[in-house]
Amino acid sequence: MIPLALEGAARGDKILPSLLKLRRVGNKPIHFIGRAVSGDWEPIVHGGVYTELQAGVQLATRTTALNELEYSELVTRLRAVADEIGAEPAVPDMIEVMSETRTLHKFVAGHDAQLGVNLKSNGPPWPMATLIGALEKVGFDVRPDGRFAMPDGAGGVLFTLSTNVNMGAENTDRLTLLLDVPCVAPSRDGFGAMVKCAKELVGRLDATVVDDFEQPLLDASLEEIAGQVKEFYEEMEASDIPAGSTRALRLFS
Repeated sequence: MIPLALEGAARGDKILPSLLKLRRVGNKPIHFIGRAVSGDWEPIVHGGVYTELQAGVQLATRTTALNELEYSELVTRLRAVADEIGAEPAVPDMIEVMSETRTLHKFVAGHDAQLGVNLKSNGPPWPMATLIGALEKVGFDVRPDGRFAMPDGAGGVLFTLSTNVNMGAENTDRLTLLLDVPCVAPSRDGFGAMVKCAKELVGRLDATVVDDFEQPLLDASLEEIAGQVKEFYEEMEASDIPAGSTRALRLFS
């Protein structure tokens, strides 16, 4: 976060037009928050009055990290915005920011975990029409990209399912349930819920739970994986980036 000291209290409707000029650098989103007269930090809104501001840029994602050129662009554009609204930014040293960025990107790369459980038909391929009905019965929603998503009950996704065929295909003999581990809070037990769902589909579809090499995935193996997931969550918690938190969702978007 980059602090911006204001010359005096500023109204949201006065400063928002300037702040909205700086939405991102490269593909990194930029957000502004302000300290309201109540003392709380909150997003800048029309009608609000703020005594201090902070600008934040996302340092890393799954695919990329903020680089020197992007940071230089951010500083230049932020100073221009600050001049417009009567603020003075306290810009961090580039060397420190780049060091933090590399550390964060390394963390993301080391915790970018997705776990899959496959279902293989024990007989002929499943007709897609029949399959869709079975998946909807166990709670899946159909997404525009043809994937199925299991809602988490709070507006998010617990895990997804792929039919492993292109849209328009008439049948498939293999399904893949996929858990985006860092994006699901431990309290939701995404892996346990995914395994439970897979076992329910085994009965409905006459299928076998298999790994990526078509070998049966036995309960002992699933329990071992569950233990690894627990350790993974503990590592994320210890790094102050709990799985499923707002920060984790931004980093692993």
